[in-house]
Parts: sequence; C-alpha cells; structure tokens
Amino acid sequence: MTELAKDAAAGLDVAGGAGGQAVLDRLVALLDLERIEENIFRGVSPAHSTVRVFGGQVAGQALVAAGRTVPAERKVHSLHAYFIRGGDPSIPIVYEVDRIRDGRSFTTRRVVAIQHGKAIFSLSASFQVSEAGIEHADEMPEVPAPDTLPTIAERTRDFPNLGAFRRMPRPIDIRYVNDPPWATRGSGQGGARNRVWMRADGKLPDEELLHVCVLTYASDMTLLDSPLARHGVYWDLDKVVGASLDHALWFHRPFRADDWFLYDTASPSASGSRGMATGRFFSADGRLIATVVQEGLLRVLQP
Repeated sequence: MTELAKDAAAGLDVAGGAGGQAVLDRLVALLDLERIEENIFRGVSPAHSTVRVFGGQVAGQALVAAGRTVPAERKVHSLHAYFIRGGDPSIPIVYEVDRIRDGRSFTTRRVVAIQHGKAIFSLSASFQVSEAGIEHADEMPEVPAPDTLPTIAERTRDFPNLGAFRRMPRPIDIRYVNDPPWATRGSGQGGARNRVWMRADGKLPDEELLHVCVLTYASDMTLLDSPLARHGVYWDLDKVVGASLDHALWFHRPFRADDWFLYDTASPSASGSRGMATGRFFSADGRLIATVVQEGLLRVLQP
C-alpha cells in the first residue's frame, strides 16, 4: 500500500459524523487509485468501514479506473454495475480494466473489482465525445433551499439508536427536504418520494472525472431510503438486512459535485425481498444532470 493510500484510509476514521474539507480531501485521496499495471489499479477503504465496503465507494473507484484508460475529451455518459460479493474493507481492492472498444464517438470499458481472488463488483461504462443534438429535460420540483434545512447532525440529534449512521464521517453534506425516514418510521406518514440536497463538503479539484465519481459515490446514499420509507421501517431501528444489488447511472449534463444538487428519489416497486429505487439529480439552477436506478436486497425480519 502506498503512503498516500495509508493516509487516505486512516484519515476518514474520524470522530462522530465529522465533515468538512479535511474529510472530503480523504475521499479524494481514496478515489486516487494506484496504477500497478497498464490496465490494473488498486484502491483501499477507509479505516472506519465495518462489515463491508460501502457500495458507492467501490462504484466510484471502478469508474476512476475506467476513466483513466480513456482520453480526457471523452466524457462518461452511463454506467451499469452489479454488486457481486460484499467487499472486505481490511484489504485493498484490485480493479482490472478491459478495453472493450474504442470507436470514433464512443469508448466502452468493463471493470472487475477483485478481492481474495474473486470478483466482488463489475461495472460497464460508456464514454462519448461531445456532440450537439436535441435538448429537453424534466423540470426540478419546487423545494426549500438547502441552506434553510437542518444538517444530518441536527436531524439525528434526538435519535441515539441510529448508531453507526450518526458516527460515520461525512464527506458529503446531506440536507433532507422531507422528514427523514427514521423520523417518520412507524407513523404511517412515510412519503412516496425522498428528497435531499447534497454536495461535497468542501472544495474539489477541477478534474471533471473526479466530480462524476464523487456523484457516483453519493448516489448510493439515501437511495434505498425510498422503499423503506413507504413501509415505515429503517435500517438501524428495525430488523432490516439490505445491500445494493445493481446500480445504473446516466449522466446528462456537466456539473460540479461541490455545488448543491437535489437528489429526488422514489420506489416504484418492492417484491421478492428486493426493492427498486429511481432517482434524479438536479443542479441548484434546475438542470437535470443525472438519472439513477438501483435494486437492492431488502429483508425485513420478523421480531
């Protein structure tokens, strides 16, 4: 492990829900993979990780690996991923990139994340040169401004049973527009939609791929709140076992991940111990910047 990787892994292991520039810098360092061969990269996990690697982290790192084999003028427009096994946060993750195709307009990459000699995650990503074309997009819903909303620390102050969720470091500043699902749990008032403002909690470098990877990291946060909220249950407060199964993202327009963006999510279906969630990302000026779909394992165990 490089000294940079050691520093990054240790640096996110900070006290009780801390955020800010220092914590964000550690996330940036975690996404700065070590190249160990032409198409092989290595990444680490933060020391605060518990049972398994956070899905947004492995997705973000895999996209970094793919992007570093593609010319900078080709921008990622979509990714499709499967979470195959739970990642072990105590050891590095090796990312192997397969250069599927380099066409005149599009580039396709496939990435497999490996630990203990087995695949834990796979990702396919497509990159495109900039082209002009027809334009339209859904409008952003009307919501309160992020600076008028309470922080996660303020939202969770009266919920000590949230445990690890309250203590985890926060490189992403999250502000719930609606009452969060842990507050509406059991009340019958859980909404069909879940809306949060997000932004990287500090200043990011200008590299466009990094901003896309930070949004990819953030896209795995709060998404599965949507199916749980419809049934009045929540992770740390009920017997819920869950994990991301697959994840797809489409990037529509340029953005900065250190500016506020609205994450508007909903759950159209849950069945077979799986819940589906869809999401739309809007920039603060109302542009639709990305769309996400995920299905997750959701087992609500009986008392």
